[in-house]
Parts: sequence; structure tokens; C-alpha cells
Amino acid sequence: MSLETLWLALLGLLLAGYFVLGGYDYGAQMLSPFLGSADTGPRPDAGPGTGASAGSGTGTGPDGRNAALDAIAPFFLGNEVWLVAFAGVMFGAFPHLEGSLLSGLYPLIVAILAGLVLGNAAIQLRGRSRGARAVKVWNALVVLGGALPAVCWGIVVGLLLHGVPRRADGSFHVGAGDVFGPFALTCGVATALLFAGHGAAFVALRSEPGTAAAARRTGATLLAAAGAAGALALLLSVFGAGASMTRTGTSVVLFALVVAALAAGWWFLGRGRDTLAFTATCLATALPVLLIGAGQYPYLLSASAGGGITVDDAVADGATLKVLIGFGVVIVPLILLYQGWSWWAFRGRTGRRHPSYF
Repeated sequence: MSLETLWLALLGLLLAGYFVLGGYDYGAQMLSPFLGSADTGPRPDAGPGTGASAGSGTGTGPDGRNAALDAIAPFFLGNEVWLVAFAGVMFGAFPHLEGSLLSGLYPLIVAILAGLVLGNAAIQLRGRSRGARAVKVWNALVVLGGALPAVCWGIVVGLLLHGVPRRADGSFHVGAGDVFGPFALTCGVATALLFAGHGAAFVALRSEPGTAAAARRTGATLLAAAGAAGALALLLSVFGAGASMTRTGTSVVLFALVVAALAAGWWFLGRGRDTLAFTATCLATALPVLLIGAGQYPYLLSASAGGGITVDDAVADGATLKVLIGFGVVIVPLILLYQGWSWWAFRGRTGRRHPSYF
């Protein structure tokens, strides 16, 4: 395996990992008003006069806890390390891709980062609010902080599959007509629904019985809706208004795997098999990254009019890649070890026996 292929695989792994881990964060945030108030009771650290008094109508229980946010609480900031690592690999190993991608998709990248900051701040500040009105405002911002990046990531996926418009000077640029085109918007909606269903599967895996049952029902509905949106995206592609792939056979196989993963997630949620359902939704959220990489190969950033930036065009020189090997050898195992430790340390279902994190 060449160094170029190795770094390309690492780039895809980090982005797919972020879609899996950040995806259930986004999903739980979007579902927090609907899955937040079941199975609550007095919490160990709840004191008088805290945000717990917000009570009903705010997506929380009478003690101020939100079951969906409790499920992701130990992980949601740590999951963003994958996005940081992805950006680091792209900047170091694929500098020519970084310049074209970030400048071409600038409005969407800004919206994603704004949603991340907004959502993280709202999650942490909602528990410090006093009164139902303030909690409702923070809850709305929590939902927006999950929905905005989810939709924008889906639009980014749609644009990468379809091809980004290229100017006469060779630069890439996305306009409003591209962002709000039917295929890009369909991918945005499909990704938001997928992340929401993925988040529901995670809440079902982590929460007490009442919340878990509600999450299973909600997740199954969302995965079915995501499948319908994906079918519309496929239909647009068939009629020439959607994805433009360089490797059609590979793309068909990968799309079929996405459909199979969605169907498996829907099936297992309906039968209370939470671990298998979450495994299936993990695959469904990771596979679009592989669809972009393998289906568009050798292009890393394809142009809507044809051509684009290939792997050879985007990659750094061999000497730089050799220097960066130290980054991959040290940092990536550390990320995996941290992620494994955090999952082990906070394994099991949340509930009244746990203190609230927010």
C-alpha cells in the first residue's frame, strides 16, 4: 500500500468515525424535546432552586433531567476530536484539497461550525437556567445546534456526490442555487433523518426502559423516512439530476449496503435489539463517506462539469507524508484508546442512579 493510499484511508476513517460518533450527538440533540422527560426522578445532585424546576413542557423531567442529553453527556465533546483529527490530516496530507474544499464550501463549513458552537453552549447552559421560559429557549437552541450541522453535512455530501461548480480560473465555488438544489437538499434532509434515527438508537441503548421504548418507536420511524429520502436521491440520480459517480458498480453496491443497514436498524429497533440496531445505524452513517471516496475515485473533489481534483493533485509530497507518519502512529491510536476507555467507563444505561452532567 502506497503512502497516498494509506493517508487517504486514514482521512476517510476519521470522517466516517466523526459521522458515527458526532451523528448520534446531533440526533440526540434534535430529539431531546421528545425523548427527554421519561423515567425521571430525584437525582443525586439535584438541589433546590436549580434548573430542575422547569419541569414539564421543556423536554425535561420534574428534576430538570433530559434523558436524551444524559445519554450523550459523557461523550459529546470528546467525539469532536475525530473532526479535529480529520481536519489535521486534510491540512497536512492533502493541502491542495483543503484550500479548494474549504473555500468552495465556505458557507456550509461556517454553518456547521456555528451549529457546533451553538449546540455545545446550549447543552451546557440549559441546566444553569432558572425558569421554564429560559429552559425552553436553551432547548430550542440545543435542537438547532443538532439540526443545522446535520442538514449542512448532508448538503456537503450531496454536493460532493453531484460535483461542485468550478469557475474559469479553476477554483470551486458553491452558490445558493447549488445549496438549495433538489439533490443537495434531499441529501441534507436524508442525512438529518439518518442522524436523528441514529441518535434514537443510541438513546434506546443508553436509557431506562420507558425512554428506550419511546426511542425505539421514534428511531424506526426516522430510519424509514431516511430510507424514503434516500430513494428520492437515487431517483434524481437515475434521471441525471443527482450523483455523478466515476465508479458506478462500486457506488451501486455501497448504496445497497446503506439501504440494508437502514433496514436492519429499523428491524432491530422494532424488536428491542438495541445493540444490533445501533450497530446497523453506525454502518449506515459511515457508509456515505465510503460512497464518496470509493464511488468518486480517483477524484477527491469532483467538478459538476466533469473532472476535478484527483488524489495525486491533492496529496502532499512523499517527504511530507513520511514526516506525518509520526502523527498517525501516535495520535490515531490515542484517539482510539480514549474513545474505547470512555465507552467502557460510561457503559450501561443512564438513569436515576447517575448524577446529571449538566
